[in-house]
Amino acid sequence: MTIARTFAASVLFGLPVFAPGFAAAADRVETEKVAVSVETLAEGLEHPWAVEVLPDGAYLVTERPGRMRIVRDGTLSDPIGGVPDVRARGQGGLMDVALAPDFATSRTIYFTASTANRRGSGTEAFSAALTTDGSKLENVKSIFTMKQFTGGSIQYGSRIAMAGDGSLFISIGDRGDSNRSQDWKDDAGSIVHINADGSIPADNPFKDSGKALPEIWSKGHRNPQGITFDLADGKLYTVEHGARGGDEINVIEPGKNYGWPIISYGRNYSGSKIGEGTAKKGLEQPLHYWDPSIAPGALAIYRGKMFPEWDGDFVVAALKFELLARMQRDKNGTFVAGEQIFEGDYGRLRDVIVAPDGALLVVTDEADGALLRVSRSDRQNG
Repeated sequence: MTIARTFAASVLFGLPVFAPGFAAAADRVETEKVAVSVETLAEGLEHPWAVEVLPDGAYLVTERPGRMRIVRDGTLSDPIGGVPDVRARGQGGLMDVALAPDFATSRTIYFTASTANRRGSGTEAFSAALTTDGSKLENVKSIFTMKQFTGGSIQYGSRIAMAGDGSLFISIGDRGDSNRSQDWKDDAGSIVHINADGSIPADNPFKDSGKALPEIWSKGHRNPQGITFDLADGKLYTVEHGARGGDEINVIEPGKNYGWPIISYGRNYSGSKIGEGTAKKGLEQPLHYWDPSIAPGALAIYRGKMFPEWDGDFVVAALKFELLARMQRDKNGTFVAGEQIFEGDYGRLRDVIVAPDGALLVVTDEADGALLRVSRSDRQNG
């Protein structure tokens, strides 16, 4: 991979952020199929976790300590008011954010966070309305709280995938207690499915059975931090942290058990064996696994116009290996090729999404984190 500066940087005195085209220099990066340009849209963000594109082209960004900000025209806003208290310790804090399908008129957003009570902490999801001027959240409501809060500050999940009907799929980690992933009366280690108001959708597999919590869609997950729909086939996919090896990509189907910790392609951090091996009847196999682990962040499936060479490819942000993994599938959906992009160049990569213009947007999980835009190098401004 080759990186080259494409234009000189200007200096913005006193401002910790950079606007595309006139501030920080863009990098030109040669990938296997296309050269890309990497622009820094903003920096000075503290452990940013997620980004969404607003209808006016501005960017809504979450920071793990509990802040939301808007990046518009190269300017980083003050923290948005009205964000509820979060428990920002360890891996916890303010996490994902998603726009309602009708955001342009309703101004509704959804977001997840780790919150605390006297029993410990857990993953919670909220809805709110972003004021027209973007300065405040109003009508903040809790729409989902995992049933069992516990001690520790690891493995909360937590990403949101918006379904076409406006319902939400939310990934919940096992909170560091692997046995919880096999307890169907516990939200830990699951994908939950709720309506926008927190009610239970009619198509949930355990809505009225009593065999599992009614919000549970699937179980046997360790720490899924990427979840998204493929716009082409409508299927739901996750990317999940393994232990020492065993990071996985899964296609998520209702009522299925994805095996953690009974089966895994990884090992415990001590090197000891996990569970009963790599396969067992009744437990789902991953579409792909990594060994060694890349520590995946978010997952995007590329369906944009800017990079037709990547159509249908999976793009995974990696924390430990500090890269984007681009993964190509054949007509049967089998992963057959791929490449590692930006390895070590921009730090830990937490979120990746496909913007409306087809560019990739990436946030870096650093104390001085950044929002990056990855576009085609032979185009200007996308």
